[in-house]
Amino acid sequence: MTKTSPAERRKLVLEPVVAGCGEIAQWSAALIECRSRTLKSIARISQAELDWEPPTNSNTIGALLYHIALIEADWLYTEILQHRTTADLGSLFPAEDRESDQTLTKIRGGTGNQHERRLALVRQELLRALSTMTLAEFRRVRHMPDYDVTPEWVVLHLLQHEAEHRGQIISLRGSADRSGDKH
Repeated sequence: MTKTSPAERRKLVLEPVVAGCGEIAQWSAALIECRSRTLKSIARISQAELDWEPPTNSNTIGALLYHIALIEADWLYTEILQHRTTADLGSLFPAEDRESDQTLTKIRGGTGNQHERRLALVRQELLRALSTMTLAEFRRVRHMPDYDVTPEWVVLHLLQHEAEHRGQIISLRGSADRSGDKH
């Protein structure tokens, strides 16, 4: 086995970078790592790639990025904070999440920078909310009309949700490249 130099060595650890309870800080570190991977998957993305729609009438990358941010904001404000919203975030989402046929809204024309900014602002608000929470509050059950949920479960769900859509984004980028009609 070949040894790598210290400069080449990757560091695969979760380092809490937010204040607050240790367990919550670990979850926050996982959210940061997950978002870092998503941002890497869209690095140097072109407008054509963001808007490219496969022949199967699947989602665009832009629609998936919008959806990831919108769903995160919804879980944050509805379930975790229970309807305490800010006007700043509301203005980031001018369109509904889904069309009348329940497919994701076709988001076209939004630049990579706009999508990254939306993702960053929502994540900043989520991390801020988590950083002020006690472990008891993080695990306190919120009783919604159709289900019971804790912020802890919401964070797990958001990690899975983003990772699943990141896989779709990576697949779409590859398909767009192979199609030759993305430019």
